[in-house]
Amino acid sequence: MKLKASEPFKFRTRLTLVQATGRKAGNIMELLEGIRESDDSIIYHHTHRFLKQFHFLVPEPANDFAYWVNNILQEEKLGEELASVEIVRFNSLEAIKRAFVEILERHLKQVSEPMRAVSSGKEFHFLRSIRFSIPTSHQARDYAEFIECLRNVSVSTLYLHVFEARLRPPYGVDDFSNWFLKQFNDAEIQKAISRLDPYSYTLEGLRRRIIRILEQRIQEMKNA
Repeated sequence: MKLKASEPFKFRTRLTLVQATGRKAGNIMELLEGIRESDDSIIYHHTHRFLKQFHFLVPEPANDFAYWVNNILQEEKLGEELASVEIVRFNSLEAIKRAFVEILERHLKQVSEPMRAVSSGKEFHFLRSIRFSIPTSHQARDYAEFIECLRNVSVSTLYLHVFEARLRPPYGVDDFSNWFLKQFNDAEIQKAISRLDPYSYTLEGLRRRIIRILEQRIQEMKNA
């Protein structure tokens, strides 16, 4: 196994600007139409905002669609269905969007009573997240350097390389495990990191878990 990577891992961080779209929904049909016509930046905002903003909570809070349907529209059963969408099981924002559309379409086919609507001021407002990836001063060429960098980078950096990475090509692959596989051909580390369910940890908990995996790997290599 190589001791140094030919290409260092360059840790980056992220910034997000929230933009109002001007679109809103007052009932289920309007919510469905809004989701159908939403681009990735809108779906991302309403499904991942809580993960970064409330990264210290486990399990993660419900997505915005589920929260509004359950707490504002007071359609509890439908809200539970929308909350049950497990984001980690999808490799693209388009697939996540389709899951919400299918649930709402099925609901509308089953209901016979008049459609419930919210009063003015309680509508669902569609927002989009405009994301920026920014270089940091942290770089790593081996396992020990990677651990040291990982200890010192912000949770925004961790979020970018684990969560957001899975939503861009190659879909479903985080940046950390991909680098260890490409640079060191370390399939064991690649599997150990990629198999982690990041939605089951706080960001700090995820940081500690990845560090433990790498420390154990270093010890194994020393004992080999």
